[in-house]
Amino acid sequence: MSSQTTNTPQGTALHHVLAAHSAKRSVWRWIFWLLVLLALAGLVFFMLRSEKQGATPLFTTEAVLRDTLVVTVSATGNLQPTNKVDVGSELSGIVDQVFVDVNDQVRTGQVLARLDLSKIMDSLAKSRANLEAATAQLAQSQATVAENKADLERLRTVQRLSAGKMPSVAEMLTAEANLKRAVAAEAVAKASISQARAVVQSDETDLRKASIYSPIDGVVLARSVEPGQTVAASFQAPVLFTLAEDLSKMELQVDVDEADVGQVQEGQNATFGVDAWPGRKYTATITRVSYGSQEKDNVISYLTILTVNNADLSLRPGMTGTAEITTLTQKNALLVPNAALRFSPPEHAASTAQKSRSLSLAFMPRPPRQPVAQQKKSDSSTPRVWILREGQPVPVEVRTGATNGRMTEILSGDLQAGTEVITEMLDTAP
Repeated sequence: MSSQTTNTPQGTALHHVLAAHSAKRSVWRWIFWLLVLLALAGLVFFMLRSEKQGATPLFTTEAVLRDTLVVTVSATGNLQPTNKVDVGSELSGIVDQVFVDVNDQVRTGQVLARLDLSKIMDSLAKSRANLEAATAQLAQSQATVAENKADLERLRTVQRLSAGKMPSVAEMLTAEANLKRAVAAEAVAKASISQARAVVQSDETDLRKASIYSPIDGVVLARSVEPGQTVAASFQAPVLFTLAEDLSKMELQVDVDEADVGQVQEGQNATFGVDAWPGRKYTATITRVSYGSQEKDNVISYLTILTVNNADLSLRPGMTGTAEITTLTQKNALLVPNAALRFSPPEHAASTAQKSRSLSLAFMPRPPRQPVAQQKKSDSSTPRVWILREGQPVPVEVRTGATNGRMTEILSGDLQAGTEVITEMLDTAP
């Protein structure tokens, strides 16, 4: 009977309706499972990405040391002789002879050069002749004085013998006046001799100055004159030679920056090198720190003098040296790297890791990890370093002392030699 019903037109329509409804339900079922699979895939991707973002960070650490801290100040300058003398000429004239050259050793009083003596000798001969003439004039004046004295004495004798009758008053007055004139002429002659003698001495001085002498024992650093050259000394003495007294002892003149000058003091030791002798270090001692400042390219510095032993004469004037001045030596100091004092973990690292762990635990349960230690609220100016405890960074407050730019002395704090302090955070590890 049922087969008959199925074969009727009504049965056929019902069959088609049921088949269409079944196919429609099958399509929706496939769409539903497809959406479920896409959601699961997205969840897995998000979970893996969150796990990667919240992975445990990696840190670079360095051990705390117990060592000697040496603090230095760097300054650059030039080497100079301890006593350098510029030798010139007070006279103008033509250079006749030059007796020394650069690098020659000289002694005190040695003749370095000589000017042409012709005019000086002529002037000296003339002044000596004038002195002789003045001397003869003095002798003549003295004879006149003696003659006038004799005449006056004779007249006085006659007057005494004649009871005042002879000679006349006029004659006596004339005789006395003649004597006074003779005495005055004698004084003028004496003054002329002194003047002539002074001119002779001046010419003799010029004669000595025409020869240029060395004022010190030393070496010739520079020579700026040649025979036949004209020397003009009208306003200032021209420099002909530059002498260094003793090159076995030299000075390194460096410019210390104003930020470092407070650490630099007389008596401190230093080392320096020069380009002429790579790898070689010379020792020096500070002998003077100038109070007066100097400005170069808008930078304030202070001239500092360091004495250098140059017994082997390997150093030469003008060489550039960079000195490392030792301002502090602290033995048995507890030292940490400066990078550890600058390090601070990112503030969002803990919250990101916590969120990712919470999400992963919701879908993929696992043993809980220790939470990242949170930074305590404190004064941001307080120095601190970070150490690792159970894989997490923990701050340790410290009190710092001197530093050499790479290591800093720790005066107090919960640190021991050998403790690993964090200096840098690297990429995270899954």
